[in-house]
Amino acid sequence: MGFIISLVIAYLLGSISCGIIVSKMLNLPDPRQKGSGNPGATNVLRLGGKQAAAYVLIGDALKGLIAVLIARLLHVHGIALGFVAFVAVIGHIFPVYFKFKGGKGVATAIGAILGLAPWVAVFLIATWIIVLLIFRYASVAALITAIAAPIYMSIGGYFLSYTFPVLLITILIIWKHWENICRLRKGTEGKIKF
Repeated sequence: MGFIISLVIAYLLGSISCGIIVSKMLNLPDPRQKGSGNPGATNVLRLGGKQAAAYVLIGDALKGLIAVLIARLLHVHGIALGFVAFVAVIGHIFPVYFKFKGGKGVATAIGAILGLAPWVAVFLIATWIIVLLIFRYASVAALITAIAAPIYMSIGGYFLSYTFPVLLITILIIWKHWENICRLRKGTEGKIKF
């Protein structure tokens, strides 16, 4: 019963779109209608600056973390806990409150992984920052971090518990970044300006 309740909570928490909420609170354009059309931190960065993007990034990560921590309180463990993380990311990508049009799931995934395996999340955050600083493409940083996630999980000794759900998260994130991949191949993907 705790697992089912955790899945519902994870989806509902994941469905909270911090990009849309922060944009409304700061009187910024709706990120679904401006820029890339994605209500994530990168698009909010372009539309509203670093502070707004930081709020979105932290908020999106927190909902993944909180979903997993609530599941832990409800005595959900092992692969079931990994699926709670997966459902939180599904909620972010397909939010029930916003007509199932959400973000790409990277920050929520990292937050959820922080709840599953903190040291893995630290390495993922470091990977994301290093790749972003080197290449200056948010999409490249997101993709490499997503691909690294199940690898780090396996190396960290979580192969039998969290690796498969995290692999599903990776597949979702790659799918959501398909347009970015196409733009990268064409050389038209926008870089982040520091």
